[in-house]
Amino acid sequence: MSTADEGRTPTVAFQGELGAYSDEAARTWFGDGVETLPCREFRDVTRVVTSGQATFGVLPVENTLAGSVGQALDALLETDLEIVGEVVRPIRHCLLALPGATAEGLHKVLSHPVALAQCLRLFAERPDLEAVAVHDTAGAARLVSEGGDLTVGALASEAAAQRYALTVLARDLQDRPDNSTRFYVVSPPRRVGAVTALASPKTLVVFETGDRPGALVEVLQAFARRGLNLSRLESRPGRLPWTYRFVAEVTADLRGGAGAAGLDEVRSRAMTVVVRGPFAAMPGSYSL
Repeated sequence: MSTADEGRTPTVAFQGELGAYSDEAARTWFGDGVETLPCREFRDVTRVVTSGQATFGVLPVENTLAGSVGQALDALLETDLEIVGEVVRPIRHCLLALPGATAEGLHKVLSHPVALAQCLRLFAERPDLEAVAVHDTAGAARLVSEGGDLTVGALASEAAAQRYALTVLARDLQDRPDNSTRFYVVSPPRRVGAVTALASPKTLVVFETGDRPGALVEVLQAFARRGLNLSRLESRPGRLPWTYRFVAEVTADLRGGAGAAGLDEVRSRAMTVVVRGPFAAMPGSYSL
C-alpha cells in the first residue's frame, strides 16, 4: 500500500453479495470496519480494482473440496494486478430458510454451484430436494428472503442468515469438516510499495512451454535443482485454442539467491513467464 493511502479506510471488492464468504474473507484480512464493494463477476472485481474504484480485491482461488476456482484465476491473469497476501477461511455451510419453514418442508435449495458441490451428501440423503444454482451464496439467501416461499431454502453462511433475516435450519452441511477456501488479496502495482523480507513467502509463476516432449519437465527441473518447492501446479487454457499455461505457486521469494537463479532458468526454457508476488503465505495454507 502506498504512503498516500496510509490512514484511509480501503474499499475492497469481492464477487458476490454482502454476507458472502468472500465478503467475510475481506473482513478477516482488513478488519470489520472495512468498506466492501459487491461485484457480480470475478472480472468485475479485477476491473474496479484496476480502475481505482476499489483499493483492493479479494478473489477465491482454491477450495479443499471443489479444487481450483479457475474463473477467478483467469480474471486475475488478464490484468497486471499484484498479489499482496492470502486469506484462508473455513467454509461452514448452513441451510437457511424463512422463519416458520422446516427442513422437511423444503423442495428447493439455492446456492452457488461450488457451494452445492461441497454439500453433495445433503442431496444424496434428500433426493427429493432440488439443488438450484445461482450466482452467489449470499445472493441465494437474499432471494429466499425476498421470495416469501417457505419451500425454498439456501445454502450460505450464518452471517448471511443474520443479514437477510433467515432462520438456520441446519449447520455444517459441507461434506468434510475441513472445508476451507483460500483467497488472494490483490491490488494495482502502483499501490504496492517495497516488499520486505517475508517469513513465509510465496510467488505465483505462470508460464507457457513449447509443444514438445520434455518441455514441462525442463521447467520443473529448473525449480527442483535449486530446492524450490511448488505447493501448487495446474494448467489453464492458453491464449490460443488447445494451448495451455501452467500456474505454479513457489514457496519462496524469487527476487534473489537460488530463487532468482531458478526464475532466470525458467525464463530461458519457457515461452512466456508471468510473476506475481512475493506475498506472505497465511499460516496453515500449505496443508490445503
